[in-house]
Amino acid sequence: MARPVTLFTGQWADFGLAELCEKAKSFGYDGLELACWGDHIEVHKADQAYCDAKKELLASHGLQLFSISNHLVGQAVCDNIDERHQAILPPHIWGDGDPEGVRQRAAEEMIETGRVAKRLGLSVVNGFTGSSIWHLLYSFPPASQDMIQAGFEDFAKRWIPILDAYQEMGVKFALEVHPTEIAFDIASTERAIDAVNGHPAFGFNYDPSHLGYQGVDYVAFIRKFADRIFHVHMKDAWWGHGPCEAGVFGGHTDFADYRRFWDFRSVGRGDTNFEEIIVALNDIDYQGPLSVEWEDSRMDQEHGATESCAYVKALDFKPSAKAFDAQFDN
Repeated sequence: MARPVTLFTGQWADFGLAELCEKAKSFGYDGLELACWGDHIEVHKADQAYCDAKKELLASHGLQLFSISNHLVGQAVCDNIDERHQAILPPHIWGDGDPEGVRQRAAEEMIETGRVAKRLGLSVVNGFTGSSIWHLLYSFPPASQDMIQAGFEDFAKRWIPILDAYQEMGVKFALEVHPTEIAFDIASTERAIDAVNGHPAFGFNYDPSHLGYQGVDYVAFIRKFADRIFHVHMKDAWWGHGPCEAGVFGGHTDFADYRRFWDFRSVGRGDTNFEEIIVALNDIDYQGPLSVEWEDSRMDQEHGATESCAYVKALDFKPSAKAFDAQFDN
């Protein structure tokens, strides 16, 4: 059978999980990818009884669970902390807002997130890493390679202890390669792997929507990092349609501003070649879920989630167990 299609709940945190389970089932999904915000997964509350109750709730709606995601807290592990982070972090992580204290508490919470995954019977935690050097992206005033290397070393110092803990638990961390993270394209992804010495617990939540508009070969990403694709997001983006006023860097505009060079779109309505993605995922024998991360500021959310589920299910297919011309071998 084709892969299960799940819905990432991060953009649905304004719904209680019980209500969202009903909606997701009616939209046609096979399961959920639970975000660690809202009431979907509250890491600091998630003892075994809590985890068992979450699994029972999903099962009562005929929904499966393959992973949890803690992007918001993960972002704070390496970031240059400022007032933006207070808006996305739980109060017990923000604390008094002292930047190093925030980073240390975020790291501890990411380790605890791995324990929660284990209690849920899962082996993948998706998320962000943050980056101390994202602000150096455009190198003027010139940023030396020593400055960039120091950022990768900071990432390694802060994340290797988390990855070590995950390895002991039998859990993997899947970074969503994304602008603002330590890895945001193929070149920086290679450097991030090197920084953590090829740690076996470090891999990726593949999401093409963050690569295509940058001009990165998002299909090549799958094949280059085949053994580190731990989870897959199905999210679409639109880019490069005629003259624009706000380029790849966004011009400090909001999403859905017509002047933008790129924007997120409902799955199947952008420029991402999902057919080639499915072929590449089959080539690397990826057997995990295809998780719809729905983001389209111009479309009704429930309409978008429903049509995205149907689109992904129609698109996916099981690979052949034999060559099409195998009969000629007889």
